[in-house]
Amino acid sequence: MARSSGSTGPTLAVVAREAGVSVPTASKVVNGREDVAPETRRRVTEVLDRLGYIRRPRCETPKPAAMVDLVVHSLDSAWSGAVLHGAAEAAHEAGLEVVVSAAATRGRGGPSEHGWPDKLYARGSSGVLFHLTELAPAQYSWLDERRIPFVMIDPAHDPPPGVPSVAAANWQGGMAATEHLIALGHRRIAVIGGLGRAVRDGGRVAGYRSAMAAAALPVPSAYVRYGDITEAGARHRMAELLDLPEPPTAVFVCSDQMVPGVYQAAGERGLRVPRDISVVGFDDLPQARWITPALTTVRQPLSEMAAAALRTLLRLMTGETPEAIRTELSTRLMVRSSTAPPLRALL
Repeated sequence: MARSSGSTGPTLAVVAREAGVSVPTASKVVNGREDVAPETRRRVTEVLDRLGYIRRPRCETPKPAAMVDLVVHSLDSAWSGAVLHGAAEAAHEAGLEVVVSAAATRGRGGPSEHGWPDKLYARGSSGVLFHLTELAPAQYSWLDERRIPFVMIDPAHDPPPGVPSVAAANWQGGMAATEHLIALGHRRIAVIGGLGRAVRDGGRVAGYRSAMAAAALPVPSAYVRYGDITEAGARHRMAELLDLPEPPTAVFVCSDQMVPGVYQAAGERGLRVPRDISVVGFDDLPQARWITPALTTVRQPLSEMAAAALRTLLRLMTGETPEAIRTELSTRLMVRSSTAPPLRALL
């Protein structure tokens, strides 16, 4: 709510700054919303009275629903679709509206190309969910300076201390994928990660290493490779693995998005999945069921992660402390047709 037309009194932005809250929070107090912590309401009310803020009669405009932004890297990815589904359902239950923005970034979370910071601030969003690799330091500072609550969904890199995030149990998933291959009888198992510096991929590779160590199986350095989350990168890494004197009989691929490249590299050598080499992915994207053979993969609960992030954001928006700064949701192995016991000739 802005000040009354023709009024010379303070704006709501001035009130918010004096009270040390965001503009959306100050607006909630002015409009009598109940989803504000008592201490926050008291502080804002004192500033309203002290500065002589002029409230509009409620009949002038209908009270809008609270709004949150969901900022994703791209609108045309399977990951974004699952995240939007979970966030939208949770927001509907909470009586919130969700505005979705695509914010392609340069490099490691560099400045946005589409100006999402200015857009979400102009809309007066009550909070933001980010499904991006990470944010740049300047973007974290921008959000903090304006006291805009936000939560990260599945960040590839660890956010700064105190920034709430929701992610999958990547170590657990990597271990389950590798244990499945070991149980089938594979002993020469390789891994192709995505981003080598990413904490997310590091957790999946660490789970692989833990399962191999628990089974007393060696992990040659040549068996651990990174394919930059692209089909082309994975195809090259898989070709390198197949050129080894002792190529693996199975490979754990840390993202379903890379699996077509792995299949292609195997096919170029005349190898068939899973007869000649078994493949396990991670994510359980829709393509995991459509690809031939259907992919055994680790299901990452993206929709559930987005819903959990929305609930955490709600607590922040009302001035409450989140139950946990980092929340991890369990993964689940989905066994399909891309894994089988190794041929004796390959052992």
